[in-house]
Amino acid sequence: MSDWSLQKLLAGLHEDIQHRLAAARQSFGHPGTTGDATENVWLELLQRYLPTRYQAEKAHVVDSKGMFSDQIDVLLFDRQYSPFIFRFEDQLVIPAESVYGAFEVRQTINAGNVDYAQKKVASVRRLYRSSLPIPYVAGTYPPKPLPHIIGGLLTFESEWNPPLGQPLLDALGRENPDGRLDLGCVAAHGVFRCDSTNCHLVVPHGKPATVFLLELIARLQMSATVPMIDLHAYAKWLANSSPEGG
Repeated sequence: MSDWSLQKLLAGLHEDIQHRLAAARQSFGHPGTTGDATENVWLELLQRYLPTRYQAEKAHVVDSKGMFSDQIDVLLFDRQYSPFIFRFEDQLVIPAESVYGAFEVRQTINAGNVDYAQKKVASVRRLYRSSLPIPYVAGTYPPKPLPHIIGGLLTFESEWNPPLGQPLLDALGRENPDGRLDLGCVAAHGVFRCDSTNCHLVVPHGKPATVFLLELIARLQMSATVPMIDLHAYAKWLANSSPEGG
């Protein structure tokens, strides 16, 4: 009989995340340093456990019309079919067609941080995304419908009492279709999940980070592969550039 325990493995994953988030909050006196450390905890979780077709990074998003999103703390994007990524001085810029999800990271959840996260997610969803016909040996498939971009909020604690309750549902339910938060984790307390009609609060038995990770992977499995990017639409911007001093 094996001594392995799936229950202990899944519990250990959450306990590691919660411990690291608590340590980041307690160890650094500077808010910016604390924020960076917290973001790294969530990024490392997703970089380690998401299937390799997905990548998680802090990044901006750009579309072929030249519009940019706000900076996103945890951006989930395709690396299997999307070769078009800019990197400059450790700053990443991802084409809008490649994006699967956008998450804001904060220390605590409250109405103000929910609103802030909604605006960040909306800045990504409002960008233009192309979708080209897909060639294959017998012809072409029609352009893929654009997949829904998952939006969410990741925090350590809640400022509400109870931590997950009606105030959170009220904040999540504010009318903002582009900024709707689909999924979030309050590592010390629980998880929220939303669809186009309502939101549900999940208070698992002390393992929210693991519940969040598995729910996110399930949602990514249900999401269509990113569309075929129109690289020529981006290349048109080269015609508007000129050599320096020219």
